[in-house]
Amino acid sequence: MCGRTSCHLPRDVLTRACAYQDRQGQQRLPEWRDADKYCPSYNKSPQSNSPVLLSRLHFEKGADSSERIIAPMRWGLVPSWFKESDPSKLQFNTTNCRSDTIMEKRSFKSASIGAARSPEDWEKIWDDWRLLTMAGIFDCWEPPEGGDCLYSYTIITVDSCKGLNDIHHRMPAILDGEEAVSKWLDFGKVSTQDALKLIHPTENITFHPVSTVVNNSQNNTPECLVPVNLLVKKDLKASGSSQKMLQWLATKSPKKECPKIPQKAELDVPQWSIQSLQKRPFPTKRGGTGLLERWLKQEKEEEPVAKRPHSQ
Repeated sequence: MCGRTSCHLPRDVLTRACAYQDRQGQQRLPEWRDADKYCPSYNKSPQSNSPVLLSRLHFEKGADSSERIIAPMRWGLVPSWFKESDPSKLQFNTTNCRSDTIMEKRSFKSASIGAARSPEDWEKIWDDWRLLTMAGIFDCWEPPEGGDCLYSYTIITVDSCKGLNDIHHRMPAILDGEEAVSKWLDFGKVSTQDALKLIHPTENITFHPVSTVVNNSQNNTPECLVPVNLLVKKDLKASGSSQKMLQWLATKSPKKECPKIPQKAELDVPQWSIQSLQKRPFPTKRGGTGLLERWLKQEKEEEPVAKRPHSQ
């Protein structure tokens, strides 16, 4: 359902946008983990790295669970129990997970609770706007043959709100406001069951349609976010290869010879011009009834005298 996000903010700007208050009420900025893996992008797709906001307690035992860390993670959860050496061999899609089955599916049972903090492709560029905070879960997978651990996440989805229902029947689980974000992240103080109560549809969202440019994950330009008018049709422009083909067809393609039209001298029928046809009066149509009457009259006149009735 959720297949594209956008987080193109520079790292320092994104850090300030994620400012929060800790348990003592002090204003703080989250610290980064593996900051070099963060790549701003206007068009993030599954299997790319996106910034995820989570509690410091996940990485440091005894840390204050209200303190936060930003860590780039692979979008598309790879569960810790996966035994293959290549994560791409995972046979099912873990880009999203449904809120109603999150506690039932094996894929998500071992996952810790975090929050994907990445604005949707519909969200406005940050200028004191709140980032679009989507609830998610993450896990840490260790390659069977050894190597670096892979942190990955999935976005939780819920039934769509009324405003989005015409677009899709599912939407991301949005944590609406700082209080909801704090409760979702602070697993040291908030139980899993209480945190799941925060997962529900919300109408507090603005959105607009964007161009089909986002369909290609290689496109990474501001055009991916620009609003488009669905009622206005754009004039299609021929690509470079198409223009070359059109030019070749116009100059070098073999031309078909048109059949020769016979000259007037070769025709056995007279050639009438349109002007002469228009000046000639149309002949009066002869009705079938008039012909029949003249024929009967002629037959009557030619009858033998012996056959005619005698008049007295």
